[in-house]
Amino acid sequence: MLAPLDHLHAGPPQPPHEQLLAELPLTVLVGVTGVGKSTALRALQAADPGARVLPDRREVTDRVMIWPISGGPVSDRAERFRLTARYREQHPGGMAHALGTLTADTRHWGERPLFDGLRGREEVEYAAKTFSRWRFVALHAPDTVRVRRLLSRADAFDRTSAVKSGDNLRAALAALPGAAAVFSPADLDTLAALEAEGHTPQDILAKTQIVVTERQHYDPDAAAAFLQTLPPKRALLLDTVALSPEQIAAAIGAWA
Repeated sequence: MLAPLDHLHAGPPQPPHEQLLAELPLTVLVGVTGVGKSTALRALQAADPGARVLPDRREVTDRVMIWPISGGPVSDRAERFRLTARYREQHPGGMAHALGTLTADTRHWGERPLFDGLRGREEVEYAAKTFSRWRFVALHAPDTVRVRRLLSRADAFDRTSAVKSGDNLRAALAALPGAAAVFSPADLDTLAALEAEGHTPQDILAKTQIVVTERQHYDPDAAAAFLQTLPPKRALLLDTVALSPEQIAAAIGAWA
């Protein structure tokens, strides 16, 4: 059985030291896999050692969204996307809804924690309209950069069902369901060329499939477009290619 979330629980708060996350001035990072949220958080914590970061999206997803449906751990990324989509059908707002149901021990998390993170317009719009004290930092990187970052970080979580490249990686990339809606022919050429950098065709395909599958469930461009409609004090949009992690931390610090 999964361990409980650290100093967080479902249900009403026990005064005086507990408070619903829904009522705290939470700073939420917004972005899909590989845009640089974890790197940005590390830079933020280096700049401000007192910053408290809530359990990440993966942990909340396991304990609040996936475990009650599946009855056990699920490691395949495509299957996780399917199960979280099912949760969103039952609970509009998806992760934003799940996070808003939790109560935090403010002795541990403080009054202004950070969370990594929300994805897609549905989650972000629900959060912005439902939780008036939450603020949002949207991070962006091109999809080809995201694939490269997934290849570089070697996270065991970044896996999906076995894929086969055959003899032609470029053709296999183009054959991935939904790839044409995410990547241009030039993008696919760039991804195929990653093999020359020492990455295996199977790994390139797997990471590309993660990016494509995630795009089918969460549209980062639509999320960013919505955030641009919010007052500047509630939304900050940053490019993780143009800015270093330290610059991103400085921008968030100045904005906060």
